[in-house]
Amino acid sequence: MLKTPSGGAGHGIAATDGRLMSIGTVLSVLRDEFPDITISKIRFLESEGLVEPQRTPSGYRKFSAQDVERLGHVLRMQRDHYLPLKVIREHLDAMERGEVAPLPTVCRQRDGETVLESVEAPTAARIGRTELLVAAEIGEQELAEWESYGLIAPLPDGAYDAEAVTVASLVVELGRFGIEPRHLRVMKAAADREAGLVDQVVAPLRRHRNPQTRAHAEARAKELAGLAVKLHAALVQTALGVRLP
Repeated sequence: MLKTPSGGAGHGIAATDGRLMSIGTVLSVLRDEFPDITISKIRFLESEGLVEPQRTPSGYRKFSAQDVERLGHVLRMQRDHYLPLKVIREHLDAMERGEVAPLPTVCRQRDGETVLESVEAPTAARIGRTELLVAAEIGEQELAEWESYGLIAPLPDGAYDAEAVTVASLVVELGRFGIEPRHLRVMKAAADREAGLVDQVVAPLRRHRNPQTRAHAEARAKELAGLAVKLHAALVQTALGVRLP
């Protein structure tokens, strides 16, 4: 059984009768300690690989006591230690493998003030222009055209966010169906509006004087972005009357 960061065994969250629980039941159990938990939050944590519930033949989620206990650990480490989900996942996976896994430190005290440790804030992956052209299998002319439509934009130093490779690959795939880059400006505009909405929600957290609260803003932004992407996909599927596998 996993142990909590403070040494407890789940704060009484997990059921012990071995029965599988629906997501609604899990929500009720977790709300005793986490009043703000939602079904969307649980689904998001699943999408991030923090928990893997079983599925019935009809697709309904079924959670074990261990799943609920693991969710409790995740939420507790987010709430009490402001750890990124990637760090939490690696920490819990190591514990389940039986490895000694001390809780990663995000903050330290300096002159009476809580300061974020830089080691827990990894630099975003970057890629050079040449590497982007090779990875996406495109030429300079194509990249320049996509940049003119705002589909891909270089960083101030001329490099690119690694996500640019994903964008470029998808633009290429859509092109095989006759969808040209100029047609994708509407998607870029929609993405910008969605990003603006997320930024509006987390902006107060980013401006907060408490550094821990500012750090929490990034986790909240990622969670909201994941939900926005899923909603966008669901709306497109509904509009087209199709269901993706």
